[in-house]
Amino acid sequence: MPTMTQPTLPPALPSIPGNSPSANGSGGPESNPGALAATPELMEELAQASRLLEAATPEEIVAWGSERFGDKLTMATAFGPEGCLILSILASVAPQTHVFNLDTGYQFQQTLDLRDRIAAKYGIEVAMLQPEHTVIEYEELHGGPLYKTNPDQCCFDRKVKVLRKAVVGFQAWMSGIRRDQSADRAVQPVVGWDKKFGLVKLSPLSNYTKKDVWRRLIAEGVPYNPLHDQGYPSIGCWPCTRAVQGDETDERAGRWSGKSKTECGLHSLESDGSGI
Repeated sequence: MPTMTQPTLPPALPSIPGNSPSANGSGGPESNPGALAATPELMEELAQASRLLEAATPEEIVAWGSERFGDKLTMATAFGPEGCLILSILASVAPQTHVFNLDTGYQFQQTLDLRDRIAAKYGIEVAMLQPEHTVIEYEELHGGPLYKTNPDQCCFDRKVKVLRKAVVGFQAWMSGIRRDQSADRAVQPVVGWDKKFGLVKLSPLSNYTKKDVWRRLIAEGVPYNPLHDQGYPSIGCWPCTRAVQGDETDERAGRWSGKSKTECGLHSLESDGSGI
C-alpha cells in the first residue's frame, strides 16, 4: 500500500456538548450530550480533512478517523461488500472501533450468518441492535406488515430510530457508501457533517467503485454474503430485496422494487427522518 504523508489538519477540537438546536430538530447534538457542536470551526476542520483525504486509501481514512475521534468513533454495517471490506480494514488499523448492525428482524439468514464468519476471521464482534418492538409486535400494531403499505415508515421505525439511539455517546460514524451507487450518494464527501444524526460522517470507500471493492474482497479472502453470487448485488431486508434481472444495470434495482423509494433514510440527504 502506498504511504501517504499524514495530512496537516487543524488541532483536534475538544468534545463540545451541543448547546444549540440541530438542523432537523431531532437526532442532533441536543439529544446526544457527548456529540460535537456544528460550529464553523468544526465545519472548516472537516472540510479541510475531506480535501486532504480525497485521494487517500481507505486504510488511511480509517486511521485518521480513529486518531481524531478515538473511542467516540463508531460504525454501522449491514454486512454488504463495502462493510465487510471496512471490517477487514478495522481488524488491522483500528480493531477497538465499536461496530453495530441495525437488526430489523427482517434480515436474511445469510446476513446473520455472515456476522459470525466475520467474528471468527477478524475477532470483531458486531453488536446487533433491535428496534423497540419485535416483528410480531410491530406487525400487530400496524395491522400487518408495514413494509407493504408504508416502507418509509417501516425503515424509519426499524432503522433510523435505532441508529439515533445507537450513536448516543459518539461523535463520528463510518459507513460503506460509494459515490457511484446512487444520486444521493454521488456527492458524499470523505469526511462531512451528518446533520440528520448530529455526527461527523466518514466514508472511507467514497471513491471506490464496485470493481474496486470486489477486487479486494476476492484477493484478500474477505467473507461476504453468498446471496451476492445469486444475483443480489445489494442486500437489505428480505421483504424489500430481490435479485436483479439480466437487463438491470443499477445495482440497487432490487431494493424496494416497483417503488420510487431508493434509500432507507440512513444516507439520504433529506434533513428530516420522515418522508425518506
